[in-house]
Amino acid sequence: MHGAFFLVPSRHRAHEQRQGKGRRMVSETVRGVAAIGGAAVIWGLSPIFYNALAHVPPLDVLAHRLLWSLVLFGSVLALQRRLPLVWQAVSTGRTFGLMLLAAVLVALNWAIFIWAVQTGQTTQSSLGYYIYPLVAVVLGRVFFAERLSAVQWVAVALVTAAVLLLVAGLGTVPVTALALAVSFSFYGLVKKYISAGPVVSVTAEVMLVSPLALALMWHSWHSGDAVFGGDPASAVLLVLAGPVTAVPLILFSYGARRLAMSTVGLLLYLNPTMQFSVAVFLFGELFTGWHLAAFALIWTALALYSASGFRQERASRKATQAEAVSGTAV
Repeated sequence: MHGAFFLVPSRHRAHEQRQGKGRRMVSETVRGVAAIGGAAVIWGLSPIFYNALAHVPPLDVLAHRLLWSLVLFGSVLALQRRLPLVWQAVSTGRTFGLMLLAAVLVALNWAIFIWAVQTGQTTQSSLGYYIYPLVAVVLGRVFFAERLSAVQWVAVALVTAAVLLLVAGLGTVPVTALALAVSFSFYGLVKKYISAGPVVSVTAEVMLVSPLALALMWHSWHSGDAVFGGDPASAVLLVLAGPVTAVPLILFSYGARRLAMSTVGLLLYLNPTMQFSVAVFLFGELFTGWHLAAFALIWTALALYSASGFRQERASRKATQAEAVSGTAV
């Protein structure tokens, strides 16, 4: 009797604990989706922002983007008392070299993107970020001997066909799209060798190229081409390039820790989709039948790639759960 009397409340408490844990997991997932979705929306709409700075040379915009994002990243880490981690991240020769390489790649990617938007090539920039996941898959195969499923090989083949179709139809190689995809893919490759957290590592990277940003700003000032300080509206926009850069990266860092990678990947497709919509419907960029055919191939490839990723992740989760049950039984 006494044993039964104490057993019921114990079961009740266990049930409440499971419910509480479930609610916390759902809450974390919702926050993760909101954070990644927010980051993707900011990135997807960022062409509107950079188009408003079309009268400022792309390298000047890049310089301010680097400088003001460094100020914001540094302030966030200082408030969190994590600023010393930045110095630790570049304290050895190897980590310094990796950080510097990552910094050059991300600065190059940002510069190409800004130039693409300012020269009416936002459609190409969206194409580049659609292609990027599949270029990353190929790099994973080459550098890490990661195995690709038959479906993933088909997806890579479809993207290759899409690029060749654009070359044949338009008579030109989509250099901007390929440059964005390749530079960002190699940036991701280098980041795999960096153990520092995402916000700390990006802060270190921007810090390492900040002398370049200052040199570009000094050159503009001495040549009389500097917009900052002359036109108040442009000056405000240039300062806002910092938050436009930093906020989505911080949101991405927050959300990526709370979601499965397949979910993160799918949500990030909002970015090129919104860039594409802005380019065609807002900027009125040229979109021919060749573009439509190429994008259709790429969208098909991404659908196949995403479905394959979901299946692999589900199989991995089931295997992990089976191992946990097996371990408990033992």
